[in-house]
Amino acid sequence: MTTTPAPAAPVAAPLSIGPLQVWPPVVLAPMAGITNAPFRTLCREQSGGKGLFVSEMITTRALVERNAKTMQLIKFDPTEQPRSIQLYGVDPATVGKAARMIAEEDLADHIDLNFGCPVPKVTRKGGGSALPYKRNLLRELLREAVAGAGGLPVTMKMRKGIDDDHLTYLDAGRIGAEEGVSAIALHGRTAAQHYGGQADWSAIARLREAVPSHVPVLGNGDIWSAPDAIRMIEETGCDGVVVGRGCLGRPWLFKDLVAVFEGVTDPVRPSFAEVAATMRRHAELLGHWLNDEQRGVVDFRKHVAWYTKGFSVGGQLRVKLATASSLAELAELLAEVDQEQRWPDSADGPRGRTSGNGRVVLPEGWLDDPYDCAIPSVEAESDSSGG
Repeated sequence: MTTTPAPAAPVAAPLSIGPLQVWPPVVLAPMAGITNAPFRTLCREQSGGKGLFVSEMITTRALVERNAKTMQLIKFDPTEQPRSIQLYGVDPATVGKAARMIAEEDLADHIDLNFGCPVPKVTRKGGGSALPYKRNLLRELLREAVAGAGGLPVTMKMRKGIDDDHLTYLDAGRIGAEEGVSAIALHGRTAAQHYGGQADWSAIARLREAVPSHVPVLGNGDIWSAPDAIRMIEETGCDGVVVGRGCLGRPWLFKDLVAVFEGVTDPVRPSFAEVAATMRRHAELLGHWLNDEQRGVVDFRKHVAWYTKGFSVGGQLRVKLATASSLAELAELLAEVDQEQRWPDSADGPRGRTSGNGRVVLPEGWLDDPYDCAIPSVEAESDSSGG
């Protein structure tokens, strides 16, 4: 008589973010142009609604001015609970107003603050991963956000610093804890690294040691599979993980994550037929969300290479898939691919951007005084949301 082994004991507890209890302790990283409502829906369906799924970046000035694109980006599906918005801003007063607007108008249940974006159009204006270098400005911004949010939990996501000579994460973590943030997420890279090299998980461990134990610390960087998430928690002592590029073209990673945290280790390895069905559904959801089928398919094009990674598709057909302009055309092209292909080993591993940069574009004189709390130019928040 054979018996099924009992599931392994969980390696982590539910994640407490203010009043929110998140199980498993897994968060979908906010990614500009990616983590819109349709993609969050796909990920939530795979996880059975478990975990926390954060919106793409919302610019605070655009929110308080009720920019049309921004108001579209903060629309949540009725089944989306809890609702999570990431805010980007550099002016404490504007960030405070945006947090207050979210709380008073019941626009979300959780606010995350972006201090991790490394792209030049953000850092050159003092935002994203550049901002924590200005310790006093960071403190003012966090204080206004927490006060404005009222009872809503406010969290922060950041990088190690600008570069290896200008590390900020330990100071920023302490400031965040002192100002009442409900959790702190650290991507184990500097802004200069962008997405190159290997994430420094030891920095996540150091942050966990430096921050009071009642403030959860989340690790981010190089989680390409569910076992990677377990390994990060075991190696760093962090309280949960934030998953970004690992789920690009692979929303079923969240099914794997739920399973592994609950003691099951059988990964999802779909055939191409199953991948193709998810691709069609993703494009269809985008069309419904944008109220325009063609715009939905065009927006979906960026996902094609991620979904088809490792499968035998052919160069010409990949190009056609990445230029499709209707659901019918997309379906016809996908039908030309061998549907019986099993999940290839070459589809595992890194996805999305993997290159470094080596240089961070900053405002003139930005590094002169880390305690200067002058607010960067209002132009830093002039763009609409979504990156």
